Amino acid sequence: MQLSNRINTLKVSPIRNLAPYEKAATKKGLNVIKMNIGQPDIKTPKEFFSAINKSDIDVLSYSPSEGREDLLSSLEEYYTKIGYNFTKDDMIITQGGSEGINFVFTTLLDEGEKVLMPEPFYANYENIAHLANVNFTPIKRKTEDNFALPAYEEILPLVDEKTKAIMFTNPCNPSGRVYTKEEVETIVRIAKEKDLFIISDEVYREFIYDGREYVSVTNYKEVEDKIVIIDSISKRYSCCGSRIGNIASKNKEIMDKMVKLAQVRLSASTLDQIGAANLKTVPENYFAEILDDYNSRRDTLVKELSQIDGIVFNKPEGAFYTIIDLPVKDAQEFAIWTLQNINIDGNTLLMTPGSGFYQNPQEGKNKIRLSYCLNEEQIKLGIRILKKALEEFNK
Repeated sequence: MQLSNRINTLKVSPIRNLAPYEKAATKKGLNVIKMNIGQPDIKTPKEFFSAINKSDIDVLSYSPSEGREDLLSSLEEYYTKIGYNFTKDDMIITQGGSEGINFVFTTLLDEGEKVLMPEPFYANYENIAHLANVNFTPIKRKTEDNFALPAYEEILPLVDEKTKAIMFTNPCNPSGRVYTKEEVETIVRIAKEKDLFIISDEVYREFIYDGREYVSVTNYKEVEDKIVIIDSISKRYSCCGSRIGNIASKNKEIMDKMVKLAQVRLSASTLDQIGAANLKTVPENYFAEILDDYNSRRDTLVKELSQIDGIVFNKPEGAFYTIIDLPVKDAQEFAIWTLQNINIDGNTLLMTPGSGFYQNPQEGKNKIRLSYCLNEEQIKLGIRILKKALEEFNK
């Protein structure tokens, strides 16, 4: 029996694609240093678990499709603190940011319509777009330009009659780029002139280094009705397994229509929403402490990478990733070979091949993405393994 073309043409996640090779390395007794995935090792705040433990629920029932009142109110408080004008009526709770992206694509775009997307982009965006029958138009960015957006005059010709939205991640996964005020204003200008929706994925907004200014599209009231924010507690509070995200928009029509999608999947996890609602009680110094930790990890990564000849990379400005150009023809082949052939004191390295972050896989074929969600000793060891692997692979 023939399966659907939709599933047959869906791309495998580059972040998880090497799992069989990781398992094989583990079976050989090796410890695999996982620099492939953005899974923070920072402890999830105890406030999340304590709320669940104290919930005293006799029947674990569905929550409202748009989300529990206590969580929506908690998020309203959070947005007020950071200067965003979102009330609980402007939000829908989703099962992670990924479901939110699916809801947004389905709500805003018809089959065959297009989203402008700075490239490289988070790999799952393309698969979610594929399932929604939406097309991507990449905005090309280069390693040597620190993945800056090109000028307004270069982006504008990419907009055609089928272009409906422009989407970007700020700070950027996978490049670590933090967009400047001028870059954000370029996006706002194009959206205003061409009547495009702006989809802004801001799940990494807390992770900004070196005192850089974070500029959100929500600052621009002239396009307020065009903006949809994707958000999540996964990275902010090291709660990836909770699968709690949210969508926020001041456009009432968008949010009213999107409730229908939330109703199709009934509700997000009740227990996880209870835990997430209590995160408002996390001490104010929480983010300052973890930011210091990630800043130190970032600096360690940069220092260690700087000792490897032949690679090209940029110092990440935000989030916890970097894209690296390697002196190899095929980074996936190299990543697999490393897992199979290289170890230091019983440790090997898992990295993410870069091709999955590009619409045309060839453009990322010699690149990898590394995540620095690990402690500094693990980062140092991971980069030592990378250096040794490149030396051996290129003999």
